[in-house]
Amino acid sequence: MKRNSMCPICFLRTVFTRPSKVGNVYPKVKYDSGVVTAPPMGWSSWNTFKNNIDEDLIYETAVAMKEKGLLAAGYDRVNMDDCWHSSLRDEDGNLQGDLTRFRSGIGELVKKINALGLKVGIYSSNGTLTCEDLPASLGNEYRDAYTFAKWGIEFFKYDFCHNVPLPYYAPVVYGIEVTQKGQKEGVIYPCTDAKLEGLAKFMPCKKLQTGCYVSGMDKCLGAMEYNNVYSEQGGEYVLTLLCKKTNSKFEKLAMIEVNDDVYLCHIPPQKFWNLTSRFQTVVKLKKGVNKVRIFNPVSSRADSSMLQYLTMGNALKAATKRVAEERGEKEKPIVYSICEWGKNQPWKWGALAGNMWRTTPDIMPRWFWIKMIYEKTVKLYAYASVGAYNDPDMLEVGNGNLTEEQNKSHFALWCMMAAPLILGNDIRKISDEVLKIVTQKDLIKIDGDPLGKAAKRVVKGAVDVLARPLEGGGAAICLFNKKGSARKASVSIKTLIKDGYAGIDGSAKYECKEVYSGKTYTLGEKIEVALAGDGCEVIVLRKI
Repeated sequence: MKRNSMCPICFLRTVFTRPSKVGNVYPKVKYDSGVVTAPPMGWSSWNTFKNNIDEDLIYETAVAMKEKGLLAAGYDRVNMDDCWHSSLRDEDGNLQGDLTRFRSGIGELVKKINALGLKVGIYSSNGTLTCEDLPASLGNEYRDAYTFAKWGIEFFKYDFCHNVPLPYYAPVVYGIEVTQKGQKEGVIYPCTDAKLEGLAKFMPCKKLQTGCYVSGMDKCLGAMEYNNVYSEQGGEYVLTLLCKKTNSKFEKLAMIEVNDDVYLCHIPPQKFWNLTSRFQTVVKLKKGVNKVRIFNPVSSRADSSMLQYLTMGNALKAATKRVAEERGEKEKPIVYSICEWGKNQPWKWGALAGNMWRTTPDIMPRWFWIKMIYEKTVKLYAYASVGAYNDPDMLEVGNGNLTEEQNKSHFALWCMMAAPLILGNDIRKISDEVLKIVTQKDLIKIDGDPLGKAAKRVVKGAVDVLARPLEGGGAAICLFNKKGSARKASVSIKTLIKDGYAGIDGSAKYECKEVYSGKTYTLGEKIEVALAGDGCEVIVLRKI
């Protein structure tokens, strides 16, 4: 980090001081698009077809999902991953389908699939390009969200390729100008009207009309706050940051909090032909006195990721409302999938920015890799809740050389972890064996249990024991054999009661049902099962 027109002592403090709480970086409420009450279920094109997709394949898959009973089982979304679109935006700057492979247009394809009773999902990246180097949505969030909403899209996966992090520099500000939108003259509020927080400091500059400017707002370590911005009437106003040019090689970012609303103002690298510059944001003011707070919110890469993903999430919600109002129709909310690969711990902020968040890099149909993803995700159980889910990536059931036991364990573990169930195989050619696994009613019911609690690993070892509470006082217990050889495994009920997470009542009687074997019995002092190599068994406990 370089000095940004700060006093030398303040600059040294930015190097050695941890980020303060002067900037309320994160939103105060859980993200809610009004659509998700259980982990989403559906299919995605990527695992099997990669970049070789077209409108015929997508429609044929939708038909197969309905004909083979997958829609009836709950798989109601057909998601187009990367390469659905052209390398050219249209003449208005909007995304469009591949001009030859999706020649009928995405909107028409959505209508055909909706007519089958299924919903359609789409893909972009939180970067300058997608992972396959096609146009992406960073900087075009509201434009692209509106395009998706007009097409009738109801699921959106937002990847992380070609991401450009937000800068942690703040502009140096000598005042703000507030002008009613459409008017010429506004009111200038000099920086000396602001109250300073943290490392923010007035720095002298005789060439400025205010005689000084405010620096020290980098990395969420300082802020300036106006409590005297007056509006004769509420509405849209142009807020202009009056900046002194400095640190010309670097981009800068200001978060502007206006009452309860938040705006981001991007400042590019600057040339020094003049001393000052003006950067504008359209804001909403209420009638009377308003509070305006200015700072840079980025103290880490996680802050950058979260803010960029939240920007798209807000754009999606705004777009679906706008389209519904324009058409006089019922709103079609979009399920929002954050595909950040777990790089910046999205489980810590994902519930504030979207409906689900990837916990790891991409899945592969290799058993060691699936177990690695499981090991990473099962630890994150506490972050899952209704409408907000850890996403260990799409299912590989039926792909590669996975054995039947591995396929069964893979599916059961995802259901225990309350994960989205997004199939990744060729549905048109799905085998009866794989179809039976992915439509297992008891496991799907566990996955979508209304409590929304992911399984906790109660015992770790050669055989893991997972437990999750279910609605109505029930519980699901999974014994998972991580070794390749068969073995008997058991867990005492005292262990489960002592842990407490599953909510098992030691004074109650429970009926047990083994999901895969179909065996039923009354719960005794322990649960004991025989497990094949790489196999598992899930036992559903219901109070008698």
